[in-house]
Amino acid sequence: MTAGWTDDRVGALKKLWLEGQSASQIAKALGGGVTRNAVIGKVHRLGLSGRAAPSQPARTTSAATFRPARPRPTPPVQQAAPRRAEVVAPRPIIAAPAAPAPSREILDLPGTATVMTLGAHMCKWPIGDPSSREFSFCGRRASEGVYCGEHAKVAYQPQIKKNGAGELARSLRRYI
Repeated sequence: MTAGWTDDRVGALKKLWLEGQSASQIAKALGGGVTRNAVIGKVHRLGLSGRAAPSQPARTTSAATFRPARPRPTPPVQQAAPRRAEVVAPRPIIAAPAAPAPSREILDLPGTATVMTLGAHMCKWPIGDPSSREFSFCGRRASEGVYCGEHAKVAYQPQIKKNGAGELARSLRRYI
C-alpha cells in the first residue's frame, strides 16, 4: 500500500523533475512504494514539462564515445528548364457503350451470375470453387429470401418437431 501524494512528496517530485532526474530515479528517491508509472502519471497531471538536462547520465559507458554523424553528401540539384504551359483543347466526352442486357434465357440458366453482375433479387447460391475462375452464382430470380425456389429447398430444411415437455413427461411415465 502506498502513501498518497502529500504536499511534501509533490514538492520533492517537482524539484527532482526540474533537476532533470528520470522518473525511475524520482520513484527511488521518494520511496514508500512510489513506482515509476506513478511518478509519470503525477507529472502529467501536474502539467510539468520543462526539464533541465540530466546532471549525470543514467548509464555511463567508458568504451562508448560520442561521434557526431557524418554529413552525407547531397546530390547536386540540376536546374530544370522552365516549363511552358501548353493549352490543350478539351477532348469530347464519349460515352462508353453499355453492355447488352443478358437475355431472359441466359438469366434462367444457373451459374451465369458473377459477383459483379449479381443483383438484389437474384439467387446467390454459389456454384463451383470460389478460388477458380469458373466460380459463379445461380443468378435466377430469388423467390424465397436470397435463393431461387430450387436452392431454397436445399438451404431451408423444415424443422423436425421435437417432443414438448408434456410429451416427454408422458413418455417417461411409461417407465415408472
